[in-house]
Amino acid sequence: MVERTRTGRFPVGLRRALIAFALAQFICSFAGSNMNVMITDISEDLGTTVQGVQLAITLFLLVMAALMIPGGKLTDILGRKWCLQLGLLLFGTGALLSAVAPNLTVLVIGYSIFEGVGTALLIPPVYILTTLLFQDIGSRARAFGAISAMGGIGAVAGPLLGGFIAYAVDWRAAFVLQALIVLLIVLLARRTVQDPLPADRSQPFDVGGAVLSAAGLVLIVLGILAADDDPRLTLGLVIAGVLVLTWFFVSVRAKERAGREPLLPTLLFRNRASNLGLVTQNMQWLMVMGTSFVVSTFLQVVKGYNAIETGAVFTATTLGVLLSSLFAERMARRRAQRTLILAGFTVTVAGIGLLLGVGTAVDSIWGLIPGLFVIGLGLGGMLTPSVNVVQSAFGEDLQGEISGLSRSISNLGSSLGAALAGTILVAGVNGADPNRAYLWAMLAVAGAGLIGLTAAWFLPRTRPA
Repeated sequence: MVERTRTGRFPVGLRRALIAFALAQFICSFAGSNMNVMITDISEDLGTTVQGVQLAITLFLLVMAALMIPGGKLTDILGRKWCLQLGLLLFGTGALLSAVAPNLTVLVIGYSIFEGVGTALLIPPVYILTTLLFQDIGSRARAFGAISAMGGIGAVAGPLLGGFIAYAVDWRAAFVLQALIVLLIVLLARRTVQDPLPADRSQPFDVGGAVLSAAGLVLIVLGILAADDDPRLTLGLVIAGVLVLTWFFVSVRAKERAGREPLLPTLLFRNRASNLGLVTQNMQWLMVMGTSFVVSTFLQVVKGYNAIETGAVFTATTLGVLLSSLFAERMARRRAQRTLILAGFTVTVAGIGLLLGVGTAVDSIWGLIPGLFVIGLGLGGMLTPSVNVVQSAFGEDLQGEISGLSRSISNLGSSLGAALAGTILVAGVNGADPNRAYLWAMLAVAGAGLIGLTAAWFLPRTRPA
């Protein structure tokens, strides 16, 4: 049981571990969004196109989503701290490789592959170790709140920090910053992060299930990316992805009946609250990345703003997330998690309406600020409750699996946001009316919010934590 000091604070060792966990989630979310404001700089420097940079961003998010479930399973087999350290090593190596990338291919290898795989290895241990180290409900909720808030802040502050770095120094410096933060996490985690449970290397690893789950997700997202080139290819890839995922679930059921251990137990999909919570997580991160990518790309490619101007406008979103996160714990004591998630989606969709209304009526970059601020308020208020709903639905024996599934679903939402909304925008950027493409892209993001709102409505009505 976690002990508190008389001031209500965690012991020093746990505080440092929590800082390491929160920074790990921050840097992974930051890596997913900071590239959005550097699209023009990167494409010009590497001699590629906007679509090329979009592909690198989407592949990074997709690799995370596709490998997060296997990564969660590996934490139990190889050890949670060991996977955390290996993930940090791969992420830091990828950041340094990206910083010196001479072309798009090397950038994809360093950023999309190395950082993507590193994230898939390091994020599941963050959530599993948090569950194990912070055992009582109140402490765990506070820890999850801090980690989720830092994830949200990393995602929405990525454009702001990335734009400032690209303008003041160079876009490559953003990757150097990532490597430095990884080094700080390694130093913090080296002594303060302890794994309460030993690794069980005798557990089997479902290689076939890992391949099928990853292949299915990859096919679906690649199909969406191909929508502006060949609709028939899109349909074929999406159908293939659905069939592969169906094959995955059939194989999981068959292995359970045969007494073998699958990659994911079907038990994870029998909890109504968790299933609905996963839907809300997916839609939340689709909205985070969709908004960031669409607005950033539109301002740079269509409106001609530079990285610092584009990043500065996202200060409003960052402030919104910070403000709602500061009151998250207090609100959790007064309102049920279902209520907070419902309110978050409602406010976020309203923010998109404000973004399109005021932002279109006011012919200035400052017209976007009210809508982006409201979007930040909504997102910051519901990210933590959704994580709590899912993680708290299962005991410690399933934390590795549910953590991997939860992070996979969230990152799949991010990759879908960049792929779906990004493809709608990019397909119309060079057309006769790029403003119309921007409108449709943001309406797609708002549609995701309505799906999340519907799922949240059916969450169990529970009392405040």
